Amino acid sequence: MSGSARVLERCDALARISEEPDRLTRRFGTPAMEEANELVAGWMREAGLTTRVDAVRNLIGRRGEGPFLMLGSHLDTVVDAGRYDGPLGVLIAIEAAQRVDRPLEVVGFSDEEGCRFGTAYLGSSAMTGRFDPAWLELRDGDVCLRDLVGDAGPAREDVLGYVEVHIEQGPVLERLGEPVGVVTAINGQSHAEVTFVGEAGHAGTVPMSLRQDALAGAAECALAVERIAKGHPELVGTVGRIEAKPGAINVIPGEVMFTVDVRAPQDALRKHAVAAIRAEIESTSRKRNLGSEVELLQEFGSTACASGLMEQMERAVERQGFPARRLPSGAGHDGMALGAITDICMLFVRCKGGISHNPLESISAEDAAAGARVLLDFIEHFAPLQR
Repeated sequence: MSGSARVLERCDALARISEEPDRLTRRFGTPAMEEANELVAGWMREAGLTTRVDAVRNLIGRRGEGPFLMLGSHLDTVVDAGRYDGPLGVLIAIEAAQRVDRPLEVVGFSDEEGCRFGTAYLGSSAMTGRFDPAWLELRDGDVCLRDLVGDAGPAREDVLGYVEVHIEQGPVLERLGEPVGVVTAINGQSHAEVTFVGEAGHAGTVPMSLRQDALAGAAECALAVERIAKGHPELVGTVGRIEAKPGAINVIPGEVMFTVDVRAPQDALRKHAVAAIRAEIESTSRKRNLGSEVELLQEFGSTACASGLMEQMERAVERQGFPARRLPSGAGHDGMALGAITDICMLFVRCKGGISHNPLESISAEDAAAGARVLLDFIEHFAPLQR
């Protein structure tokens, strides 16, 4: 079996490990996540790597001593996910690792998506000393994050560089007819949780003019997020989750929580949008006589890939017979956290229709092989940059 065929077969095997029987959902700290780590750890050992799981449940496969090149991606998924976002990068890295003889680590990060506690990039943040102790008090129902993790410890100091292979999650490479692309930068992100508190009441007896409907206020703000994000072509804004209480068909919602995700390639543009959204929340709160609270969960500035590593990746792409196309990443990746301690680089692999975070995620065997060959070539010629 070829290496790329083995990568895709293993992606299929991982996709069968889920919290739900009818769709792929693998969130941080769940039995499904633990099972996935065990399976991938076995593949790491087959590749000659020594494995361990750290305090925040990152899976790490190591070869050699001393300063090292870090490879990897994440093994957790969104709810109702596709099978390539994250796992492809881990499995291609394992395939490459068994073919080279230099100090390296392959990491399956534990919580890139942040779907359970809102802690996106938790695993990689812990490696860079950016783990926020306040996260320990976050809860998913009866489960507290403190019960799932240990002391994250200090930042790693011996990483020579971090490189990640990932599906593009966009349509650019497909439109260009090219299998791979070199990432220039990762867009900045702001994640917030907003709570509106009104007054619950009977749906049939409280006149419309006297209502303090928290859900109506949240809906108004969701539309404001959309309007503000549409105001600039490089800005995106999303209300991804909303919860109304008490949640009965015949009760006016008295409390609503919703999330806001804002992203842009320029930090100033993103911060301006966040300020505009806050202003809309405050205005809606006053107008509708609602209590409001905005909690900023996480904020990551835009992260540039190291120019020297991009050039090395471009040479690897060209040696494998492909044009070296540069493109930015609109989606976030663990490299946003790793950039705090080392130089980073990413390689995108073409995906069908640019679809991601969706069961319809798809890549071809030929493109998987292209990504694997380029990564191996990059590792074989890798030269650390002077910092």
